Amino acid sequence: MTATTDTSQDQHDEENQPSRKRRRARTPLLYPQLATLCFLRILDPLNFTQIFPYINQLIADLGVAQDETKIGWYSGMVESAFALCQLIAIYPWAIASDGYGRRPVIIAGAFGLTIATLAFGFSQSFLGVLGARAMAGLFSGNVAVIPSVLCQITDSTNQSFAFSFFGLWWPFGSIIGPLIGGFFSNPVTNFPDQFGDSILFREYPYLLPCLLIAGMNCLGLVFSYFFLKETNQKANEPGLQDKHLCTRDLLSIPIIRTISESAFFLSFISTAFDVVFVLFCYSPIHSGGLALSVEGIGYALAISGGISAAFQLFFMPILLERLDHTKFYHFCMTIWPYVFLSMPLLNVFARWGVDPNGETVDIANLGLLWAGIITVLFAARVATLPYSINMLLVKRYTPAPSALGSVTGLVQFFICLSRALSPMLTSWAFTISVDIEIFGGYLWAFLIAVISLKGSMLSKRIVEEASKLR
Repeated sequence: MTATTDTSQDQHDEENQPSRKRRRARTPLLYPQLATLCFLRILDPLNFTQIFPYINQLIADLGVAQDETKIGWYSGMVESAFALCQLIAIYPWAIASDGYGRRPVIIAGAFGLTIATLAFGFSQSFLGVLGARAMAGLFSGNVAVIPSVLCQITDSTNQSFAFSFFGLWWPFGSIIGPLIGGFFSNPVTNFPDQFGDSILFREYPYLLPCLLIAGMNCLGLVFSYFFLKETNQKANEPGLQDKHLCTRDLLSIPIIRTISESAFFLSFISTAFDVVFVLFCYSPIHSGGLALSVEGIGYALAISGGISAAFQLFFMPILLERLDHTKFYHFCMTIWPYVFLSMPLLNVFARWGVDPNGETVDIANLGLLWAGIITVLFAARVATLPYSINMLLVKRYTPAPSALGSVTGLVQFFICLSRALSPMLTSWAFTISVDIEIFGGYLWAFLIAVISLKGSMLSKRIVEEASKLR
């Protein structure tokens, strides 16, 4: 099967003929739809992360844990319920969007998220909390449908900016979500002047952040209803009948299979970095870390977010316009092994510049250490740029317009699967490496570097498969 069909009229030349693209007039972006999609994009991380600051206290208040050491086990169940149910629901929602349209699937998801978030805020039992989070995960399974709409409202003349701008909102939501949850939980205690007499918030201390997030979900529903147009031609014209491609059919297409596998490794590696970077910074210097303070780790994460935002907004559109997408994707993936192998060097430098008490880096060497940290963060943020390119590759090589939602859902399934596995495996590798001190306690870096090398090899296969279709 030849995988070269796309919804845009210039599909066959959009990657490798930049001169022709420059001669064409830029198609105006549908800004109301783009803004709606960006708002919808932020809802998934908001709903996922807003419970993190208070979930342990909520479990303690419910009294379900026999002692404090068991709280983490119960909170982990609640946190995992969302991700697991989302993983289960992603592909069915994507298939439904191909058959019934993108718009109704997105509206249904926003409605369900609103109800589930309110249910969580009013829950006063562990089963109620667990069920509400599972429900939220099921309705957030339409997350793969949103990029499908973006693919269908853009073409080669305007997609570089649209996809780069769209890529900003998931990480932004991941930052804002915990802030909302932490700041607005237990308002009776935290804001006694405003909510001290509130019977409602005294009875339901975690309702306020849920009300705010539910309100944003409801806004997403309203925006979708009024501003989001149906982009699935099959849904607009029910008489059109295309052959349905099942999962086996899609995975039998070499480039679709390779893009899906590469997306799994990209998500696994980038999530591993996010997890291990915090562990690495927090760990004592003698245990292979940097012994940064909580404030120092916060500054590092803020710098990382700033680098990512700058790249996505200012550099990514230009690079996507001028570079071959598959080769750019491969270049970024080749950076990951060097990122992980360079992290132990930071610890070596920290050991060299440690102060007399042996716990922190002395002032004279702290500036140089931070220069090294920023260099590693810069390289890591460049290495995460393939997320935006991945969506463009899905758009480019989807075998038929009617299968766009299914292909997007398939790729998103692999991304979410690796995102669920990576934190546990990475944390385990880091802990074991420090305990048994293989390779000086740096075994974790070598293991993830090997996995990164495999991801780089898969990205090279994308270049090779794409060249066969030109």
